[in-house]
Amino acid sequence: MTPQRVTLITLGVADLARSRAFYRALGWEESSRSQEEIALFQINGMALGLFGLDALAEDQGRPDAKLGTGAMTLAQNFESPEEVNEAFAKALACGATKLKTPEKVVWGGYSGYFADPDGHVWELAHNPFWPLHPDGSLTLQDR
Repeated sequence: MTPQRVTLITLGVADLARSRAFYRALGWEESSRSQEEIALFQINGMALGLFGLDALAEDQGRPDAKLGTGAMTLAQNFESPEEVNEAFAKALACGATKLKTPEKVVWGGYSGYFADPDGHVWELAHNPFWPLHPDGSLTLQDR
């Protein structure tokens, strides 16, 4: 078993239909494995799930929990600042909320942030020190 891995990220959402529509509008293709109560999207070697907030709390064994958002960031890296700008503009056109317009950053890259309709934060970045594989995936190279 490989302990250092993530296979599924599940986001709790207030309105599953609205969230499905948002991610589809971004160009994400929903998996045929989706069900009425969960939307699943295959991503490089893992999956992203969208699940109603109340159902997620129930599934976690804490039905009275008030689940929140924004305490973590999901990120997508791109080959260039221009690709970051294109993806950012598309996200805003699809209903995302602008948090930080993409700009040059102190670590030598370029990044910006938006929130999806449920407040889940996404960073869109170009890191010139992290080359991407042709499929868009990232492998960190140890020094």
